Amino acid sequence: MEDITAGSLAERELRSSAYDLLVVGHEYPSQPDWVRTWDRMDCDVATFQHSPTFRHSADAFDGKRSRLYCYSPEMIERYEDHQPIAELAVHLGINEQEPQATAGDDLVWLGRIDGDKAPHLAARAAQILGRRIRIIGPIFDESYVRAHERLFGAEHVDLTGELGGPAKIAALQAGSVFVYTYARTYVEAGAAVFGETLRAGTPVAALTWRGGTCAAAATCDQTGVVAVADPTEDDEAASRRLAEAIVQAEELDHSTVQAIGQQRFDPARHFEAMATGRC
Repeated sequence: MEDITAGSLAERELRSSAYDLLVVGHEYPSQPDWVRTWDRMDCDVATFQHSPTFRHSADAFDGKRSRLYCYSPEMIERYEDHQPIAELAVHLGINEQEPQATAGDDLVWLGRIDGDKAPHLAARAAQILGRRIRIIGPIFDESYVRAHERLFGAEHVDLTGELGGPAKIAALQAGSVFVYTYARTYVEAGAAVFGETLRAGTPVAALTWRGGTCAAAATCDQTGVVAVADPTEDDEAASRRLAEAIVQAEELDHSTVQAIGQQRFDPARHFEAMATGRC
């Protein structure tokens, strides 16, 4: 749309399509050329804030015709000038429909492997408990893995690599608890993995460094346990807090977790909320 010339045949064809709603990347409503074309269309625009640092233009969103959705209270506060609407992000990939929940055995962690996501804390928490943990995801930072090679190379850790489709869902369901971590200074804008995990029926044990995060927004006392650590604590103390959360999360019922997860992270409900502006 940003490349369409005003008054051109392409613009007329776009207007004649009579779209009701455009769901776009969060950066587009702040691009003047894109907005110029959109202004000539009689439709709404909705976007989900997937970056905690992107700076929008002052008039990008009015909360009605142009709507910005944010996952957590933390993100709502960061983007309060743009009239954000609270809404969880829902992702459902190809062939990722979940079978009936079952109680798994080992712990599981999923995400990109780097310092921002801090899976070494999950590996240490598992070690404290004498448990095996499967760490799933691509290695984004080799130096980070080398810095924690004693943990990632330990016998209780399985570095699985990246999984998708039925293999990813099967791995999530095989876990007794999904372990979530991130670095002290990192802000999670909206993690798909919460919805994927809870829809699969696996309870969450999360380590956070402040209140109002995505982990708190995604879970409740029947689906997960969120441990809030003091950022001044060292990794060992934080890992022990996480280990306690894992023990508590293992007491949660997988079938209940799945029922709540599939209701809260329902794709049809999510799309209707974004299409109508009602959440």
